[in-house]
Parts: sequence; structure tokens; C-alpha cells
Amino acid sequence: MIMQYDYKDMSDKDLVEKAKRGDQIAFRAIYGRYLDSVKNRVSGYFNWVADVDDVVSVTFQKFFSKLDSFDSSREIGPWLNTIAIRTALDHLGVIRREDEKKEHIKNKDAEMSDEGIDVIAEVNPEDEIINQEAHDRLMAYLEELPSLYREVMRLYMVEELEYEKIATTLGLELNTVKTRIRRGKEKLAALMHMGEIS
Repeated sequence: MIMQYDYKDMSDKDLVEKAKRGDQIAFRAIYGRYLDSVKNRVSGYFNWVADVDDVVSVTFQKFFSKLDSFDSSREIGPWLNTIAIRTALDHLGVIRREDEKKEHIKNKDAEMSDEGIDVIAEVNPEDEIINQEAHDRLMAYLEELPSLYREVMRLYMVEELEYEKIATTLGLELNTVKTRIRRGKEKLAALMHMGEIS
């Protein structure tokens, strides 16, 4: 009988093959081996531990759900990191949309206050600084994209425009916008993976 500690010495290839056959210990061994790596890869893009934990969890869920199609001769690390960064980008989009909603509500509250309704707005300066840092980091990466993708990705990630609105704004076909956003995400993920900001 193979004991659990033996799995720690197995190669990635052997672990993947066992996991493909439903070996739960192999799943846990892969998770334990790459947890810190994935967490370190995405932690720099979020302000809160909860966001990092969410992205890490979804990353491994995606990885294991696609395990049957994974070529076990490849290294696990690069594939996991690619999934992690793409998941982080999606999560950043969700955060920005939530921030936009909060800003909209805050503006509405301010309008009501101007009309004589007593509204107390709670503003945390530290949160504003952290959010600005995350925004500046994202903008720096967007500036590194080729010009073909830069404006499309800015409208998509910063302005939060829908595909149809981006197509109208730039005078492009809808399918062209979708293709450029898909490829732009891939290039942005590669930049974030390498940590390249000139």
C-alpha cells in the first residue's frame, strides 16, 4: 500500500496521471505542492486576502476540471499560473464593476444630501489609496499592450463598456472587438505573469 507521504516525492507527471484516475490523495498533493506558488502569483494584484483566496480556489477548480485534457508531459506550474492570472483578471473586473456601483450610489447619496436630506457617507482614506494603487498598476500593464489591443482593453477593463458599445465607439465589427479582447487578455496575462512594466 502506498502511503500518503510517498506522493510528495512523485513527479508532476505521475501525480497528474493518478489524479486523472480519481486519486484524491494525488489531488491534494498537487494542491499542496503549488498552493504557495499560485497564491504568490496573484497576491500582488489584490488588496484583501479574501480576494486572493477566492482567486486561488477558483484557479484550482478550473485546473482540476480540465485535468483530463492536460498533457501530463508538460509542467503543471506554468499552466496553473496562466489559469491563475486569467482568473485574477476576471476577478479584478468584478471588483471594478462593484466599485463603480458603489461610486454611483455614493454620488446619488451626495445629490440627496445637497437637496437637504441628511446622509452620512463613510469614506476610508486607506481604501481609496489602495484602490488607486491597484488601478495604477492595471493602467501600467495596459500601456504595455500593443496598440491594436490597448484601447479595446482600456474601454473593456477601465471604462467597463459592453462589447457592443466598444464596437460602436471604435467603429469596429463586434466579432473583431471580441477577438481583440480575448487576445488582449492573453497578452495582459503574459505581461502580469512576467511582471514586465517598463
